[in-house]
Amino acid sequence: MSAVPQGGGVLGGAAALTLLNPTEWNEQTCAEVNARLEHASAAHIADWAVATFGTDLAVASSMQDTVLPHLFGTRQAGVDVVFLDTGYHFQETLDTRDEAARRLPITVVNATPRQSVSEQDAEHGARLHDRDPNLCCALRKVEPLRQALQGYRAWVTGARRVDAVTRAELPVVSWDAKHGLVKINPVALWDDDAVERYQVEHDLPRNPLVAQGYPSIGCGPCTRRVAPGEDPRSGRWAGQDKTECGIHV
Repeated sequence: MSAVPQGGGVLGGAAALTLLNPTEWNEQTCAEVNARLEHASAAHIADWAVATFGTDLAVASSMQDTVLPHLFGTRQAGVDVVFLDTGYHFQETLDTRDEAARRLPITVVNATPRQSVSEQDAEHGARLHDRDPNLCCALRKVEPLRQALQGYRAWVTGARRVDAVTRAELPVVSWDAKHGLVKINPVALWDDDAVERYQVEHDLPRNPLVAQGYPSIGCGPCTRRVAPGEDPRSGRWAGQDKTECGIHV
């Protein structure tokens, strides 16, 4: 196992690390670990996650940025980075994924839906995302993620409390009963400035859409530019009574 950095770290060395590694993971043990890590740095949380779960850890990334692939790839070379290849992504997002795969020490795992877009159209009708976005997300995001996470003990997400009111109380570590895994949100407390500082410091691959007015990037048909002063999430499912794809709720 890799060691937790010493010298004033929140975890407090090897003894504390042992206390943070329950033999059985459940809602209670995750809550206890979360209480210890809630104010730890993202680097400390990543160190702990890699030391605890090793190759049984998957990192989910939408490729809006490449912070998590770098944060975990530099700690565990070849770490599995799950990308939900919905068939509806902007080309810029796919290009960012490919650049990250070339430049960072990661293994990109493309999680694809059971049906292609044309097959889904044949069964449900064209532009399902307009008529029933919840079903479209379930078919093209939620179910592929469920399949992709089988065999792991924990997964990492880039969800942050500033993303939406539905994430205001987002824990750093929690028990994901839906998948039967530990869920880790190392950048839960970060704001947009913190994301930008990390990207600049490490010269990371960039999704150019962010600079073009897309502060929250999803599938092409369900994402629009956001005007200055608008809620960053207002560009997702605009005009729909929907704020989440279903992965984090």
